[in-house]
Amino acid sequence: MLLKELLLNIKTLSISGNLNIEVKGIEFDSRKNLTDFLFIATKGTTVDGHDFIANAIQKGALAIVCEIIPDDIKDGIIYIQVEDSAKALGLLASAWYGFPSSQLTLVGVTGTNGKTTIATLLYQLHKKLGYKTGLLSTVCNYIDETEIEATHTTPDAISINSLLSKMVDAGCTYAFMEVSSHAIDQGRIAGLEFDGAVFTNLTRDHIDYHLTFENYLKAKKTLFDNLSDDSFALTNLDDKNGMVMLQNTKARKYTYSLRGLADFKTKIIEHGFEGMLLDMNDKEVNVSFIGKFNASNLTAVYGVAVLLGADELEVLRIISTLSSVSGRFETLHSPSGFTSIVDYAHTPDALNNVITTINQILQGQGRLITVVGCGGNRDKGKRPMMAQEAVNGSWKAIFTSDNPRFEDPVTILKDMTDGLDIIQKNKSLTITDRREAIKAACAMAQPGDVVLVAGKGHENYQIVQGEKFHFDDREEIQNYYQSLITNH
Repeated sequence: MLLKELLLNIKTLSISGNLNIEVKGIEFDSRKNLTDFLFIATKGTTVDGHDFIANAIQKGALAIVCEIIPDDIKDGIIYIQVEDSAKALGLLASAWYGFPSSQLTLVGVTGTNGKTTIATLLYQLHKKLGYKTGLLSTVCNYIDETEIEATHTTPDAISINSLLSKMVDAGCTYAFMEVSSHAIDQGRIAGLEFDGAVFTNLTRDHIDYHLTFENYLKAKKTLFDNLSDDSFALTNLDDKNGMVMLQNTKARKYTYSLRGLADFKTKIIEHGFEGMLLDMNDKEVNVSFIGKFNASNLTAVYGVAVLLGADELEVLRIISTLSSVSGRFETLHSPSGFTSIVDYAHTPDALNNVITTINQILQGQGRLITVVGCGGNRDKGKRPMMAQEAVNGSWKAIFTSDNPRFEDPVTILKDMTDGLDIIQKNKSLTITDRREAIKAACAMAQPGDVVLVAGKGHENYQIVQGEKFHFDDREEIQNYYQSLITNH
């Protein structure tokens, strides 16, 4: 592609060199082969691409996009100065792949909790409506039927546009994507044309990155601020920040709620560990999901599908056939009569939601044993809050390792238990080894009890001292169940 064509939508501050040259690709990683490539120097959270410009030129890059022109200018290299190279990367990636988002009906889902569930269920629902559909999510990316492993909630701008382009090539009509606050803040979604966006909720998370809750809120709101007037914005009226998202959007505004008057409203009529009977906009539907938060997620799914033009009754029929997303309130029944639930809850609010739901269903007829930890090298402020949520809502809480990353697991667990008083401490145990913690919880459980294993959900690994080891909460529970059968 000619460099000047690639730069058509880019606001430049200065250009030195001839733009009438052909580039063979675009890249922001200087470690790759960059022969005849355009290299974009972006500032990351830990490294700055500007430090690797010389390296990129050595690897064959013939043009550089940067915010600061280097002192050491190389002959024959084209330098393009921009105000924000991360945003430029998004726009360039979109142009390089032929603006794939404009050829799809693309809907973004943002918020602290519920993104994966809503995006995945929208993907499943539109597949069942007969459309070729794409998905970008934390658990897995899909190009219609083809599964592609996910490494981030929202990939980098080049990967996003490459995946969207493959969706277009595969004949997809719709694409649903989780949009993380990091991705918005880092310009990874710059250049994407969204036909709609959904806001789920906002609670404490990623404060290690955003530093303040206000910054976190602003990042989420940016998605809605940038929507066009022919798209829709659907927000959760039950979250106190729900209406904030709509303040400056040009999009058509819609709401969903379990509590108040909204465009899409749901009431829970009955609920148990097998599912719920819901009233959605005055029509009853049986679903195999559990909990208020899932009723809320399903209302968002219903709302989006209807806003995209699907028949309301057909949408409700399909919702009744959908099943829960991997590691999201996943129920495993033991041969000895207790129930285990695996959930991704890794924020105080998400943990509270899951625990509250379980207790509402138990109605004092069984005990709840909660196994939970906190990730290393992440927001330390939420550790005592997580411990308190676990202890206050459970008969017994067992604190254990999550992904300690480069931190000492013992230190993380101390941060959690330091927030507890003596009575709370008496309701808890600390078992550093996650496998042993899960076994201990299952061994304590009696018929009618529930063991909640929270924090990792779909993840099938643990990160210890930066190394990734295979570890799957669901497998550990199944292994324990198997041992019960064998020992009988």
